[in-house]
Amino acid sequence: MSRQHVDHADIARFADEKVNLPRDKASEYRAQARRLREKLEGYLSEHPDFTLRKMLLSGSLAKGTALRSLNDIDVACYISGADAPTDIAALLEYLAERLRKAFPNFSPDQVQPQTYSVTVSFRGTGLDVDIVPILYDGDPQWYGNLVSQEDGSFLKTSIPLHLEFAGKRKAVQATHFAQVVRLAKYWTRLMKRERDGFRFKSFMVEMVLAHLQDRGADLSDYPEALQHFFTYIARSDFRERIVFSDYYPSSAIGTFSEPVQIIDPVNAENNVSRLYTSQQADAIVEAALDAGDAIDAALSAPTKQETVYYWQKIFGPSFQV
Repeated sequence: MSRQHVDHADIARFADEKVNLPRDKASEYRAQARRLREKLEGYLSEHPDFTLRKMLLSGSLAKGTALRSLNDIDVACYISGADAPTDIAALLEYLAERLRKAFPNFSPDQVQPQTYSVTVSFRGTGLDVDIVPILYDGDPQWYGNLVSQEDGSFLKTSIPLHLEFAGKRKAVQATHFAQVVRLAKYWTRLMKRERDGFRFKSFMVEMVLAHLQDRGADLSDYPEALQHFFTYIARSDFRERIVFSDYYPSSAIGTFSEPVQIIDPVNAENNVSRLYTSQQADAIVEAALDAGDAIDAALSAPTKQETVYYWQKIFGPSFQV
């Protein structure tokens, strides 16, 4: 393998310059979400009967896997109380009304129900916070029923356990696990632009890499780590069941018939890839095969120009050395 023209350090530099959310921006966004949460907590201390129980930063910003292109923040909002609606539209309006009460300085148009969440818009930064309701009945591990962003169904989940799961993987390979997740997510964004109908959601990317790391994959060399990621998808035909045993035994896993089976690490009955068809899985495999071939070609290319050309097949024209 030739590393003369593009090596691990070049990929890491590209990630810092083009892929990763800058640290100052990440800190600014987290602070914004924290102020929102603290404001709610202050209101709750004065209104103990209020039905909004907890706000918790979630998604890629919370897990440290956000891309530079991040333009909104995901926040989970736990709701309890017998009067909370179970109809999605009614629940979102219910949440919006209570957020307006909790944050009276916001104008009504800054708190707007969407399809599966309520968006709070900050005029100063132009950043949107997507608040997703979770119906909560007092579970000590903060399990509750989340409104799925995929199809609007209710889905049992625990945001703290999801964050803990990600934190465990990041602790095993500090820096590298989160970085390879971001690089793989960046590749999927390019594929979505270039390939009509291509789907590969970020959470599934993260679960594949968590699975590989749990099986002993070394992610500290980024060209090899990415090749490992693409090779696994291709060799498994993206049909190998991925499961984790952090929070439940394998015996608790449900029966699934879908072609792609990546089981939620905090809910044994939830296949997070349940909506993916065989055709969509085949498209992911085809893209992974092409990406793996491009890395092989890049690592054996005789000139710098040719090496960069092949890496651009993975990262697009913004990749330069």
